Amino acid sequence: MNTRRQFLIKAPLGFLVATAACNDAAPTASQSAAQTSTAAGAPPTFGTGPGAGPPVTAETFAEAEKLVQITMTPAERQQLAESWRSSLAQYLERRTGPRKVTLADTDAPATLWNPQLPGIAAPPTIDRFVRSAATSASLPSTDDAIAFAPVTSLSRWIESRQLSSERLTQIYLSRIDRLDPKIRSVITVTRDHALARAKAADTEIVAGKYRGPLHGIPYGVKDLLDTNGIATTYGAEPFRNRVPAADSAVVRRLNDAGAVLVAKLSLGALALNDIWFGGQTMNPWLIEEGASGSSAGPGAAMAAALVASQSAAKPAAASSRRRCGAVSPACARRSAACLARAP
Repeated sequence: MNTRRQFLIKAPLGFLVATAACNDAAPTASQSAAQTSTAAGAPPTFGTGPGAGPPVTAETFAEAEKLVQITMTPAERQQLAESWRSSLAQYLERRTGPRKVTLADTDAPATLWNPQLPGIAAPPTIDRFVRSAATSASLPSTDDAIAFAPVTSLSRWIESRQLSSERLTQIYLSRIDRLDPKIRSVITVTRDHALARAKAADTEIVAGKYRGPLHGIPYGVKDLLDTNGIATTYGAEPFRNRVPAADSAVVRRLNDAGAVLVAKLSLGALALNDIWFGGQTMNPWLIEEGASGSSAGPGAAMAAALVASQSAAKPAAASSRRRCGAVSPACARRSAACLARAP
């Protein structure tokens, strides 16, 4: 397990085994006594705590292999069977009991990793935003040209009321309806929410309450970030109906800046590759190719101008893969051609 992909593929195996074996024989009296001797879900050191969970065998892991589509050697299966109850089972027990530990989404980790080296001055804790200088670029005559315009231009047109947030939001919603069935970069379209936010932004701007460069700008957010009342699925089937009760810090700050959420964007299930429960997110520049991941949706949506801006954990994949920004007219034509020939 020396790569992230191998770890993410093999790590769930232990949990699958626990689920498959939950109806096996109950722990012995001595095991039960040992379980009550430590705090819930907290063995003294990894792999040294008392055994927990149902007993398993090498054959149990052989059956579990069919679910995750990997193959282990007999020696690996035996090693897992012998170490399962002392190394992994306690983590399942935190959720299933009898010693449960409830972890809220907002709970901070117990430890903090700080890469700051001794003797090196810490960077500023607060960055100062410097807005790009205004340009003389006029509002394009076509919706497609507006869609591919950079945020630096869009924000100036909205501020000067040459372009309304409602019109711009409708442009991106229309492009999502028309193009995303081929790209599959959007998990949830927030149409009603977006239009209400856009109309509110226009009303504020007309009244002289301009919040700044993101006011009225339609954006998409990776479906890893919580949105109050709007499904946040992590791209994974078990969470497709999960609806958070609060916004993440990133979304809250964007809302405070007056930005308009139009879409929750795809990611590979649990932030791995470009395959989620709705299919595979494709590269708009080469529709036969996956967008890569995990920020598949943000990259593809920006590259196809389905949103004006996106928020993801890292630079988006598809737009950087082709080394061609979503603001270039040439790239816009190339993207349109690729999508036109897609099945």
